[in-house]
Amino acid sequence: MFDALKRWGRRRVLARSALPDALWDGAVASLPFVADLAPADRARLRDLVVLFLDRKSIVGAGGHDVTPSQRVVIAVQACVIVLELGLDWYDDFESVVVYPDEFVPGWTWEDEAGVVHAADGPLAGEAMPGGPVVLSWPDVEASADFEAAGMNLVIHEFAHKLDMRDGDANGCPPLASALEVRAWKTALTAAYDDFVARVDRDEVTAIDPYAAESPGEFFAVLSEVFFASPATLAGDYPDVYRQFATFYRQDPAARAGAPRRG
Repeated sequence: MFDALKRWGRRRVLARSALPDALWDGAVASLPFVADLAPADRARLRDLVVLFLDRKSIVGAGGHDVTPSQRVVIAVQACVIVLELGLDWYDDFESVVVYPDEFVPGWTWEDEAGVVHAADGPLAGEAMPGGPVVLSWPDVEASADFEAAGMNLVIHEFAHKLDMRDGDANGCPPLASALEVRAWKTALTAAYDDFVARVDRDEVTAIDPYAAESPGEFFAVLSEVFFASPATLAGDYPDVYRQFATFYRQDPAARAGAPRRG
């Protein structure tokens, strides 16, 4: 009975809140990696975006007015990473907050010695455990073209939300079994250690050096690369690519016609 009601509610939302073609086509045209999706997958993504926008508020802050186009551009990128996982992975928050520029979060924390620290540096994005995703619109706009920007802010922050499903953003999202956790940690730890060493040697890397900040940032940055430049991840860290393909249940390199090693 519950499943039937859920399907009925889904159909009702899709019929009531269908996206105008101009908004959808404009958003997809601005995101090159979405073009690699098969037509049937793009249709499923479009439905998922409608459902996402029905469930989540995308609101402006700091004087920013969120346009309908901006809402769809953000939603498309948030939804492409859960295309096979489902929107339930996002059920711990209700809002996406969009600023007109970088923002200062203003939160404080106390370390083990009792010293209180303040986060007073500007950020382009932030994902809060159990709370909203916060984005700087200029950075969202710039990072839609991954080749030019070398980053994708929306995928990065929403990957953090997936990672936070079982607690802190530690680089290991919830997996189905202990065996999968072991395989994940083996692949990701080896790749992370290698990448940190490369960054420490001042090696020029195709992957953003920010990935060396922590295992959580490594997962979020490599999630960007997995979707927006899959050949890069498949070439540099094929074991990680395979783990991501299993977790996300997608193979962006294959649909983009990119060669894979290993």
